[in-house]
Parts: sequence; C-alpha cells; structure tokens
Amino acid sequence: MIVGERKMPEYPVTESRHLDLVGPLKAGSLDSSRLAALLESAQLLHTSVDLEDLLRHLLRTVMARMLAGRGMIAVEEDGVMRVALARGMHRLTAGSRFDEAVARAEGVDFLFWIGPSDKPAGVLGVFRHRDVEIEPAELGFIKALLGIAAGGINKARAHAETGRINGILGHKVQDLKALLDVARGFSGCTETAQVAQLLGLTLAGRWAVKKYAVAAWREGCSPTLKQKGIALPATGELQEQLEAVSEAVSVAELLPGSLKQNLQSQQAELIFPLRVRDKLAGCVVLGRRSGPSSFSQSDLEFGISAAAQAAVALERAWYFRETLEKQRMEEELALAASIQAQLFPQVLPELAGWELAARNRPARQCGGDYYDVLPIGRPREQPDYLFCMADVSGKGLPAALLMSNLQAILRTSLVYSPPLVELASRTSALLLASTPPDKYVTAILAVVDPATGVCNFVNAGHNGGILLHSDGRPEILQSTGAPLGLIAGIPYTSESIELKPGDTLVLYSDGVPEAFDLNEEEWGEERLIQSLQECRELNSADTIARVFERIDAHVGAAPPHDDITLLVIHRRG
Repeated sequence: MIVGERKMPEYPVTESRHLDLVGPLKAGSLDSSRLAALLESAQLLHTSVDLEDLLRHLLRTVMARMLAGRGMIAVEEDGVMRVALARGMHRLTAGSRFDEAVARAEGVDFLFWIGPSDKPAGVLGVFRHRDVEIEPAELGFIKALLGIAAGGINKARAHAETGRINGILGHKVQDLKALLDVARGFSGCTETAQVAQLLGLTLAGRWAVKKYAVAAWREGCSPTLKQKGIALPATGELQEQLEAVSEAVSVAELLPGSLKQNLQSQQAELIFPLRVRDKLAGCVVLGRRSGPSSFSQSDLEFGISAAAQAAVALERAWYFRETLEKQRMEEELALAASIQAQLFPQVLPELAGWELAARNRPARQCGGDYYDVLPIGRPREQPDYLFCMADVSGKGLPAALLMSNLQAILRTSLVYSPPLVELASRTSALLLASTPPDKYVTAILAVVDPATGVCNFVNAGHNGGILLHSDGRPEILQSTGAPLGLIAGIPYTSESIELKPGDTLVLYSDGVPEAFDLNEEEWGEERLIQSLQECRELNSADTIARVFERIDAHVGAAPPHDDITLLVIHRRG
C-alpha cells in the first residue's frame, strides 16, 4: 500500500505535500500554538480508554487541521485493516475490509500510517480541498499526532481486551457460582425424580426454555422421566440412538432416524447425555430458547457441567435407594430368620431310655433345612414319634417359606395318625399343589416306637440316614421314593429297622457331607461315619458338637455352601 498523496495533474506531488511517517520529522519545528494543541490532544488520546471516542477525536482533529470535508480511519484487527470510521464516504463502511483503491476512488487524497509503517496501528485518510495549501509545519503536527495516537489506540485496545477478558472471567465466575448452587441442590436429592426435576428446571430457567425433558435409567431400577412439552420415546430407543453421543449435541446433528424426526417435530434443539462411569444413563433434551439468541459455547459448557453433576447425583440416589432396599430386605430376612427359628422344636421331647439332640446352621439368614420330632396321633401315655429330616430345594427366603409349608402339612396330618406311606403320599400331593414346579423337598420320615425301638422309614430322595450299631458298624437308610412334591401320583414304600440298645440313628441334610473347603473338596460321608464312630462313647449333644467341629476344621475360611442340619437319636444301652 502506498502512503502519500494521490497524483493529480493540477496538483503535482511536491516534497512539501508528501508525508513520510517512517523517518524523522522533516517538516520543520512546531510553533507554540501547534505544540499546545498537540499536548492537549495527546492528553486526551492517552486518557481515553474508549477506542471509538479516541478514533472520533483523532479523525475530527486531522480533518479540521487539513480543512478536509471527508475522511476515514481503518484499524488493524488480527492482521487485517478494517474500516472503523468513515465521514462522507459511501463505499467505505464500518467493519468492511480496507481497500486503498476504493479509498482513492472515494476521493481520499492523503493516506497516513498511524504509527510505524512496519507495524501500524491503522490508516487515516482525508479528502483535502484543492485550493488549500498544507504547510509543512501542519504536516509535522499531523505526523506527531498520529504517532501519539498509535500509542493511545494500542492502550485503548488493551483496555478493551482486558475488559473483554474480565467480562468472560466474570461470566465464568457467575457460571461457577450457579454450578455450586446446583451442586448444593443435587446434594440434598435422595430420589432420582428430584435430580431430574432440579436439572430440568435449572437449564430451562437459565435459558428461558419452555420445553424440556429429562430421562434417566439403570438396570434393575424403574426409569425416571420428567417432561414438559417434549415427549421422549422409550428408554431403550434413547439408549440405542444416543450411545455414541459423548457431550452436547444439537438435534440437527443426530443421525437420520426416528429419534431425530420425533424430536424435530417437537421443536427440540439440544441434547445433553447423562453418563455414569462412562455408561449412558440418561439424557436432557431442551427446546428452543426464547428470543433470537441461540446456544453459545459458554452455554454448552455450563450445560455439560450441570449434566455431569446430575449424573453423579443420580448415581448417589440409585445407591441410596439400593442401600435402603438392602437394609429393608436385611431387616425382613432377620425377622424371617427369627420366625423360622421358632418353627424348629424349641425343646426335644424326653423319651425314657433315649437321648435326642439336633442342631441347624443355615448358610444364609434363612435356610431350607427342616427337622422335627412329633408325636403321632392324639396324646397318650407312650405314643410313637415321627422323626423328620428334610431339605427344601433352593436357599434363602423362598426355601424357608416352603419349609414352613412342609411343617404345617406334617403337623396337621399327624393328628389323624395316618400310615407312614400315606403320610408321605399326602404330603407330596399337597406340596405339589401349592408350590412351583421347580420346588420340591427331599426328606426322611422315620416313625419310631420308643418302647421297642422298631423304626419304619420312608426316604424320599434324601441322603441316606445312618444307623450306627453299638459295635460301630454303619447301616445306610437307602431311598424308597422320589422327593416330595416333585411327581404327581408316585407311590412310596417304607422300610423297617430296629434300634437296639446302644444303637444310634443319625439323620442329616446334604450340607453335612457337601461342606467344601477352599480347594472345593467336600467333607464327605466317609468322614461323617468315621466321626460318628469316634463319638460312640459321647452323648447325643456332644456327638453333634464334635461333628460340627470336624466340619468347621475341614471348611476353614471357605464360605458356607449349604445349610447344615444334624439330628442324633440314640437308644441307651
């Protein structure tokens, strides 16, 4: 770009009319009036921090000094000269890129660098009346004024940039304060519905959005949904189509599909995903802002931060709900366990010439093992007794419920003194009618005459009971039928044994031989028989205590595998 006077035939360029602002001042010294005016302008230029006021003052001063009717100033912005002010120009408008050819065509005679030519702060151009001579001293004044103005422009720009940065920082500070308020609000939320409502109201209120929707979901939990003016599809569709969305996305940027079409039809504009541990757990959908403004980058950053805090609050609410549910279940299980403990005989009957002892240790709070000792028929002087050992399929509370059902059936049936085979068949039929197909009971039902020691038993798919003779020889009570409640109409048969003085009948659940150690080696029936043989000199209660000690020594630190129940019936010698 050439800085100087336009070459015109009637006003040939002379040295006095050409202003070179790069070299030293050659236009002569300044008189006192010009010096005073220069000092006054310098004071104004350096005290003003408003760039537009500074440029207006500068252009007015130069135009007045040169008696110019038209003028313009362009300033440098990011390496490009752009018109800042124009007086009397039609083709030079504020904000347009400066073009010397256009300026010359508009009648600009003089173009001056504002500041050094290698790094100018701007360009000033004026149209001079052709019948007015510009004195060299006046050109010197303009040169000095423009040099001073360059510093003022840079100062005003720095001040404007500082103000801009301060404004951004102030906005950020306000955003941080707002996010802190939101975080405090989320911290008090214990329900996912509260989190969703607070998030939706916060974003909608901040940007004057009339339509919004918030959805949150987690496996095993009911989905949470808050909608105002926007109806979201099922969570499965949302999860499938938003899985790849990492942060904020406009509805227009979604891949073509039913979700995009649905949201566009409802004038939805922006989506914020909610992620918990990098897994999509929900989304916020916002409608259009009121007024002409669209969502800015700062708005997106605020929304992303608020969504992240909401995701944390959702996870905390889910965890809180799970904790309460777990606590409630533990309380119910503890109550069920205490109720179940009452179903076992609190005191075993005392039979002349016999020693009875039993112990049950469930693997969980509630178990599926059951033992009982019940008199048969109506009270009489020396009734027969039913010894029952049963193991319900499954574990925990469902097994405990089925166990209580079995107890009720047996105790009700024994009032009528049915034969043992009939008792087994009746019990099986009633269990089959009142339980799911996958639930059944293995059991040994043994009827003992205390006077004679004669024992009739039905083994319904249970572990073989052990008859340990007085000489230590074991005899196994083999199965005589299918588990109770498994197959309709199946017949049962009974077997008979005799407990002579010194003999011991041991009934147990499968948790006894199937007690596993850390290497998954089971204790086994052989170890059980060996332990019983070593306890022949002990009473029934001590025998049970010794067997449990041996089991615990084998299992060690391994977690319990199954319920363990033992019933020892010893006929004194």
